[in-house]
Amino acid sequence: MRQFSWLTAGLSVLALVLMVIAYTIYSHIPKEQDPAVAKRTEARIAPTGAVYAGDTGRAAMQAAQEAAAKAAAAQVAYGGSTDGKTIYDNLCHSCHTAGVAGAPKLGDKGAWSARIAQGTATLIKHAIEGYTGPDGNHMPARGGNPALNDEQMTNTVKWMIDQAK
Repeated sequence: MRQFSWLTAGLSVLALVLMVIAYTIYSHIPKEQDPAVAKRTEARIAPTGAVYAGDTGRAAMQAAQEAAAKAAAAQVAYGGSTDGKTIYDNLCHSCHTAGVAGAPKLGDKGAWSARIAQGTATLIKHAIEGYTGPDGNHMPARGGNPALNDEQMTNTVKWMIDQAK
C-alpha cells in the first residue's frame, strides 16, 4: 500500500506539471480575431479622399506606369530571349551536361528517345510544371528559374529535342 501511495503522489505531481505546461503553451497562442472587427478597423483608418493633380498628375502617373512596365519586362529571364540555345547555355546545361538528378544529357539519343516518344507537349508540360519520374529523376518547374515564361520554356525544350534527333 505504501508503494501505491508514492505512485499516486508521483502521478499527481506529473499531471500538475503537464497542466502548467499546457496552460503556458495555450496562453501564448494568438486569439482568433473576428473578421468583422478587421473590416471595421480598415474602414475607420481608410483615407477619406484623394488628391487630383490635374494633367501634371496624370503625366506623372503615366510615367510611373511606363517605368513599372519596363521593370516588369526586365524581370523576364535572359532579357526575354526566346532562343532555346541561349537559355540552355545559361541555365539548363548545369543539369543536362552532367545528368544531375537523372536529367538526360544533351544529345544522348538513348536517354531522350523514351521521353521524345511521350510527345513534345508532355515534355514541355513537365519542363513548365516540374516532374518527378518513377525512377526518382527530377525536373524542377521552369528549370528552377520562375522568371522563364512559357514561350522560353517551349523553345528550349524543342531545341534540346532537336539535339537528340
